[in-house]
Amino acid sequence: MKPPAIAKKIDKISWQSHWIRFLPMAAAVVSAAILLLGPAISFAQAPPAPTPAEAAPNEEVVQDDAIVPGSPRAAMKEFFAFARDGNFTEASRYLAVPEGADASVLARQLKAVLDRRLWVDVDVLSANPLGDPDDKLPPGVDELGKIAGPEGTQEPVRIVRRLTPEGYRWVFSRRTVERVGAWYGALRDRWFIENMPPALLRSGPKDLLVWQWIALPLLVILAWGVGRALGWVTQMLLGRLAARTSGTWDDALLVKLRRPIRGFWALLALEAVLPWLALYEPAEAFLRKVLRALLFVTFFWGLLRSVDVIGDFLVNHWEKTKDAHGMRAVVPVASSILKIFVAVMALIVILSEFGYPAASLITGLGVGGVALALAAQKTVENLFGSVSIGVDKPFRVGDFVKIEEFVGTVELIGLRSTRIRTLDRTIITIPNGRLADMRIESFTARDRIRLAFKLGLVYETTAAQMREVLEGVERALREHPKIWSDAVVVRFESFGESALNIQVMAWFTTSDFDEFQLIRQEVLLQFMDVVERAGTAFAFPTQTVHLAGDEKLLPGRVEAIEPRPEAGALTS
Repeated sequence: MKPPAIAKKIDKISWQSHWIRFLPMAAAVVSAAILLLGPAISFAQAPPAPTPAEAAPNEEVVQDDAIVPGSPRAAMKEFFAFARDGNFTEASRYLAVPEGADASVLARQLKAVLDRRLWVDVDVLSANPLGDPDDKLPPGVDELGKIAGPEGTQEPVRIVRRLTPEGYRWVFSRRTVERVGAWYGALRDRWFIENMPPALLRSGPKDLLVWQWIALPLLVILAWGVGRALGWVTQMLLGRLAARTSGTWDDALLVKLRRPIRGFWALLALEAVLPWLALYEPAEAFLRKVLRALLFVTFFWGLLRSVDVIGDFLVNHWEKTKDAHGMRAVVPVASSILKIFVAVMALIVILSEFGYPAASLITGLGVGGVALALAAQKTVENLFGSVSIGVDKPFRVGDFVKIEEFVGTVELIGLRSTRIRTLDRTIITIPNGRLADMRIESFTARDRIRLAFKLGLVYETTAAQMREVLEGVERALREHPKIWSDAVVVRFESFGESALNIQVMAWFTTSDFDEFQLIRQEVLLQFMDVVERAGTAFAFPTQTVHLAGDEKLLPGRVEAIEPRPEAGALTS
């Protein structure tokens, strides 16, 4: 089982990105703005979708968005306008009512049937007073669509052109009006229509009735309660699975995903109860679009929280990054970049759900990204340089390195630059973009340190003394506890200009340079003892110069001149 304090621990993850917690609220504000700034609220049955209408050859050509008096489009607009206002007496004037029937009741029932069974887009109807000449129907007859009858057969809904005291008018045909009763009787929500006050049956914004606007918040509260309950069950089941694992990242992920899981279940519950509202076709399409957008918000919300958990795991719990200071510095940067990418993708997906062109948004972001990259070229170069250093790890904080012509200790690997303290205690700052291309030599990465030099003996040294010195020096090296015995080189190398040269090369198993300095001092003192015991001495640079010429110009002997360290000695 995981420690009980894990929840408190996880709540502290990635406070640097605290603003991510408000993403759902921001998405809700964006969605509300889209709704408010969208098309004006219409009380017509459907949003405008103009379609060209051709006039008959012998008729005047009318514009496709014109409402010509006496046309099918004008008649249906007037019928739906009266019906939406609850004025079914006026609306009944557009019905060919059989004798003895209640015209107002039939108009109300027909309006209910069309709203639920056949959503009519009046703007695609013919604007020609004589109707659509290309619908292959008799003159003066247009068809709005078909409705499934009681026996499952498709029954047409037609309007006809009739002469009335006010002139020619398009009305619903008598056969269509006679079928209204059967169609209305098959509606599932006719109880609401017959028993609710007329004021609640009026159409409101987005083609939702007033009673549906009142019921919608109640359903949202109910769905949220169901979501909390199902979310708790999901957390409990997943928590049992996570408890069986040895790691803590899964527990952290569950804590972070608690709210997104609740939101996901709440949205699914709301989707399930949506049919209870008996929505009109455009209202149902609108609400389902909003639900899809909120589902995307929930998904990306959970994705952003998962990025926090992954970043915390890589920085604090992954074995490969515990000691990798460069990687630990890069992970927060990579997490922030990933969060920005996820947030931008979420915004594009949500806007595309509301009809905004995703391709244009992506193109705009691409152009903006190019402009930003050009403006911040050096900054981006240094940022990627820091990522390269963090991934490649040529050195770490605290390493002693040689970069080009200077040496020092790495003190800080930042996002823009790296700071190195030299042996003179000065600070050198190098941009990471430039540093990634420089020659870097890390002394800290050594597993052992080499001792290499030439030991010079005077020319008066005999062969026996040389052998004794060679054996003594090699013995001193091999007896040292820190020696790497696989390669110890002590060889008489050459006859130098002023000394007999012995090559000495060995490695000591230490990576601490201070310790190596003490080891080197110790073995050099032992070398001095070996040379003294052999009866020889160390050579120093000397030169013998013979002068030849006129004896009158030369004295009987030339005084020896003490050698200078730089040029050697002159003797004759």
